[in-house]
Amino acid sequence: MTINSRISLLVAISFNVYMQAQQSATYTSDLATYQKALTLYNNQQYSAAQSLFGTVQKETKEEVLSSDCAYYIANCAVRLNQQSADQLIENFVKEYPTSTKRNTAFIDVADFYFANGKYAYARKWYDKVDESGLARSEKEKFYFNNGYSAFSSKQFKEANEYLKRVENSKEYGSQAKYYIGFMAYEGNDYENANKYFDQVSNQEQYKEKLSYYQADLNFKLGNFEKAIQLAKAKLKTSDANEVSELSKIIGESYFNLGNYAEAVPYLQAYKGKDRKWSNTDFYQLGYAYYKQGNFEKAVSEFNKIIGGTNAIAQNAYYHLGESYIKLNKKQEALNAFKNASEMDFDLKIQEDAYLNYAKLSYDIGNSYQSAPQILAAYLEKYPKTAQKEDVESLLIDSYITSKNYKEALKLLEGKKSFENKSAYQKVAFYRGLELFNENNFTEAKTLFEGSLKEPRDATFTARATFWKAETDYNLSNYNDALIGFKQFQQLPASASTPENKNTDYNIAYTYFKLKNYNQSAQFFNQFITSNKNKDDQRLHDAYLRLGDANFVSSDYKNAITAYENAIKLNTQDADYAFFQKALSAGYIGQDSKKVKELEQFISDYQKSKLRDDALYELGNSYVKMGQTDKAIQTYNRLNSEYKMSSFVSKSLLRQGLVYYNGSKNELALTKFKQVASEYPETPEAAQAVATARLIYIDLGRVNEYATWVKTLKYVEVTDADLDNATYEAAEKQYLDNNTDKAITQFNGYLSQFANGLHALQAHFYVAQLYYKKGLMDNAASHYQYVVAASRNEFTEEALSRLSQFYLESKSWNKAIPLLERLEEEANFPQNIVFAQSNLMKANYQLESYNKAVAYAEKVLANSKIDNKIKADAHIIIARSAIKTGDETKAKDAYAKVETVATGETAAEALYYNAYFKHKEAKYEASNTTVQKLAKDFSGYKYYSAKGLVLMAKNFYALNDAFQATYILESVIQNFTDFNDVVAEAKTELSKIKALEAKTNSSIQPEGN
Repeated sequence: MTINSRISLLVAISFNVYMQAQQSATYTSDLATYQKALTLYNNQQYSAAQSLFGTVQKETKEEVLSSDCAYYIANCAVRLNQQSADQLIENFVKEYPTSTKRNTAFIDVADFYFANGKYAYARKWYDKVDESGLARSEKEKFYFNNGYSAFSSKQFKEANEYLKRVENSKEYGSQAKYYIGFMAYEGNDYENANKYFDQVSNQEQYKEKLSYYQADLNFKLGNFEKAIQLAKAKLKTSDANEVSELSKIIGESYFNLGNYAEAVPYLQAYKGKDRKWSNTDFYQLGYAYYKQGNFEKAVSEFNKIIGGTNAIAQNAYYHLGESYIKLNKKQEALNAFKNASEMDFDLKIQEDAYLNYAKLSYDIGNSYQSAPQILAAYLEKYPKTAQKEDVESLLIDSYITSKNYKEALKLLEGKKSFENKSAYQKVAFYRGLELFNENNFTEAKTLFEGSLKEPRDATFTARATFWKAETDYNLSNYNDALIGFKQFQQLPASASTPENKNTDYNIAYTYFKLKNYNQSAQFFNQFITSNKNKDDQRLHDAYLRLGDANFVSSDYKNAITAYENAIKLNTQDADYAFFQKALSAGYIGQDSKKVKELEQFISDYQKSKLRDDALYELGNSYVKMGQTDKAIQTYNRLNSEYKMSSFVSKSLLRQGLVYYNGSKNELALTKFKQVASEYPETPEAAQAVATARLIYIDLGRVNEYATWVKTLKYVEVTDADLDNATYEAAEKQYLDNNTDKAITQFNGYLSQFANGLHALQAHFYVAQLYYKKGLMDNAASHYQYVVAASRNEFTEEALSRLSQFYLESKSWNKAIPLLERLEEEANFPQNIVFAQSNLMKANYQLESYNKAVAYAEKVLANSKIDNKIKADAHIIIARSAIKTGDETKAKDAYAKVETVATGETAAEALYYNAYFKHKEAKYEASNTTVQKLAKDFSGYKYYSAKGLVLMAKNFYALNDAFQATYILESVIQNFTDFNDVVAEAKTELSKIKALEAKTNSSIQPEGN
């Protein structure tokens, strides 16, 4: 080796030694810093320690030291709750997979989270631990911590798995058994829970906790006496919440032991979950009261059970029904039994509840279904019931008492037993009577005939005979009516019927319609004799019609006597009697008396509809007596005061004739031309033209006549003979009652002579014939012609018939002008009543409530109207008041309706009776009225439904939430045809449930 080579080698060796010395010094320095960081870490100065560990990790070249630094940096991050902590641990494990601290890292992090109560985080890291790398002493801690973390995270399966590995551990065994027991308790494994709790119950640290659970466990295991003992012992040291729960355990234990008196105070002390009771809680307290006979308090608990659909609810509703019965609250009991009968958890309770529901429906009525339907349904569902005979008896009777005759008829169809046929006789009769009162005479007659086919009860046979005759009368079948009335009189049972007292009156009227006036007078006399001490409207009418019968028979003296008797009764029709009496005096030749009485009539009866008749008759009488000036003055008075009277055309004609007979031809022509011009197509116009023709001929002014007559469109002089002949042929068929031929010939006449001399009569008679055949669509145009013509003798009836046609088709705007004319122009009082009563109805339909009320008050001012029209008037006033918000007026009007109404109108009035009582907070009285509505008018479903909603509101105001909600739910389910009622029921139900859900955990508010 050369010198230079040696020198190079020495230099290299010296450099290596130097470098090793430098590395050793650096490592020593890093290690010192590492130790300082470790000291900081052990003193929990994690932030400073983490910083130093970071410095060391950056500077050291030693892998082991770098690994340890990474471990502690991540641990510090965990303890400092840094967001990157989990990632740092993950990075450490990934970067240093062979590090001896890998398992320790997972354990340390998991234990840190465990110690700080972050059990979900702890679970995450415990799951990463390699159990095989743990020492035995470490494993027990690992199992317990991991198990407890799972327990705290509600992961009971995993918790059980780990805790059971240490249940025999000296250090962790007691805790593990406690938690294993608790999980068994929570999982309803009461046997295991009890086993584990017993193993730790002698340890002071668990005694306090376990006493509640053991009491509850014994209760749930059916060891009620032990549960009571444990719970009572715990009561003294418990907080308010535990006292509530322990009271529940004690109360329910006593309840299950049948010791209800002891149970009550403890059941009451229970505060509920989240301060709410459940349906079961209310049931237990209610049943405890029920078993002690305290039915008031039983009801107060049972009726808080809303919407229950389980065995407990069925039992509760059944006992609620029984409690109501004990308190004589039948309506409430009906709803409770109905609810219980609709559940099938206990079939015996269901059947018994159904039986009670059916019997109560018979007893007090039912708004949901008719009592017959319910009783029949019960028998169909339980055909072998031991109560069959009793229920069948109630069923038959219910057909009558329910007054739901329409439904009863459906139920009776095809039933052939004697009892059912007897019931059918009565039901058919009563249903016929309902239809008669609704003016449905054809169907009423069918039912009266049906009743007569089952002559089981002599009284009902007699009554059906009478009303069939009355129906025939209203159908204009007068011969059949006469036979029926006489048959009725011959039946022995008729003597005890309410119809008997007026039979002579009805027979007299029938004879009158048949134009057998002698027989009519005889029966009116018989009726008057048997009723002469009674000052009533029918007696007054009998005198009038007796007078008319004698008058038509030309027995004027007896007519005068009858009219005078009518006048003595001083009723509204006195003007008619007085007028007829005056006419009768004239017919027996007492012209002066007739004139005197007519003059008195005109003076005394200023508002009479017959006053224009009287003026006309007085003028005629003056003519007859030769006092033509007075006659002319009287006619002028009539023409001036009653310009719309049908007598004006006659009066003008008479004046013309007076002038003609007095050779005052020009004055006569003036009157005749006035008649022909202002009253075209009337009989008076035809006579005026004919008489004027004679005058013109007498005066030699034929051309003037021809010129004038051509201005009259309705006069076709050349066709006059053909016109008369064609009309007379049609009229003959009419008078002979050949309806179809008469219609054909009248139509032929009008086709040929549209403006003929007899067009008015032809239009009227053909209209009457169409009306008789029920062809009002055909009749209407003809009546319209008569109505549009100048006022004539047919105007009044045409107005009546045509307005009736428009009323039936609900063409109110067309009917009203006709009715207004009829009211103004009618001579017959019944037509005035007809006009006014229908004007009130039509105006109501058009929402002209003030006008409707005004006409109703006009109607009520007439003392002669019958109860049905009175009821209609009061109901219009009441409804209008409701529509306009005047409930004070409505209340008074509905009260009056109740006194006179029948059928649906009566149901409406009764509903409002209940409504106003509710408004006045008279809730029980309101409910009593609704019950009456259900019993007497169950056939009128709309008002039954509205009444039920009202009843629900009443019950809720009376703190009976069950009744309120059950009724509303039933309305929603059973009355879907009435949208407005169902909508109101839903709103009310939602409101009540929202309020009740605040205290009852079993109730879900609507919409949840």
